[in-house]
Amino acid sequence: MLKVEKLNAWYDHSHVVQGLSFYVDRGEIVTLMGRNGAGKTTTLRTVMGLIAKSSGNVTFDGEDLMSSSAHKRYHLGLAYVPEDRRIVAGLSVLENLQLGLLASPNRGDMDAKINEIAQTFPRLKERLHQEGTSLSGGEQQMLAIARAVISNPKMILLDEPSEGIMPILVDEMFELFARMKRLGTTILLVEQNVERALSISDRAYILDQGEIVHQGQATELLKDVQIQEKYCAV
Repeated sequence: MLKVEKLNAWYDHSHVVQGLSFYVDRGEIVTLMGRNGAGKTTTLRTVMGLIAKSSGNVTFDGEDLMSSSAHKRYHLGLAYVPEDRRIVAGLSVLENLQLGLLASPNRGDMDAKINEIAQTFPRLKERLHQEGTSLSGGEQQMLAIARAVISNPKMILLDEPSEGIMPILVDEMFELFARMKRLGTTILLVEQNVERALSISDRAYILDQGEIVHQGQATELLKDVQIQEKYCAV
C-alpha cells in the first residue's frame, strides 16, 4: 500500500531523513522505532506531505505522492495523528469529530458516523458535549485518533500515541489498534513503548540518525533485547 524509496528530508540545512526505503503492505501494522531525534516523526510528516524540503519517491495505493499536497494525500485515504494531538480549542468533542468529517471524501451520513465512532470510543461517547481541550491527555489522544478514524482512511500514520498517558488508557489504545487492524485498517506507527508496539505489529524498522539500521519481523525484534537496548533505549 505504501512504498517509500530513497526518502530525504531537511529542516533548514539539517538533513534529518537520509535515504530511507521501506514499505507497508495493506492490512499491516508497521512500527518505526528508534531514539528521540532518530528521524521517525520527520518521516511521518514527509510521507504526509508536511515537510517543505524533501526528495525521493513515495507511492500510496499505486499513486505517486511526491507532487501532492497534504490535503490531496488525505483525500486519497491517508490520515495523520500528530504527537501534539491538535484538538481545536473552544470546540466540543462532538464538534471536533464533525470537523474530521467536513473535508472527508467519505462523509456519508454524519449522524451515523458520529454514532459509530461513539460506540468504538465509549470514553468519548460520555463526553460528546464537553470541550475537547478539557479532556485528560489520554482522552484527548483518543479524540485525535477518533477524528482521524471517522473519515474511514485506508491508512493511519500515528505519532507517539501513548506518550504521557496513564497505563489503563495505553492498554485501551493498543487494543483499539489491534482491532482496527483486524477490521482492515493499515497503520504506520511511531512509538517509544517498544514492547507494546511490537506486540501488535507485523514488522518494524529501526532508525538511527535518519537512516534505517535494522528491520525485521516484530516477533523477532521483540525477543532481541540487544538491538532494543542499542537503538531504542531512552
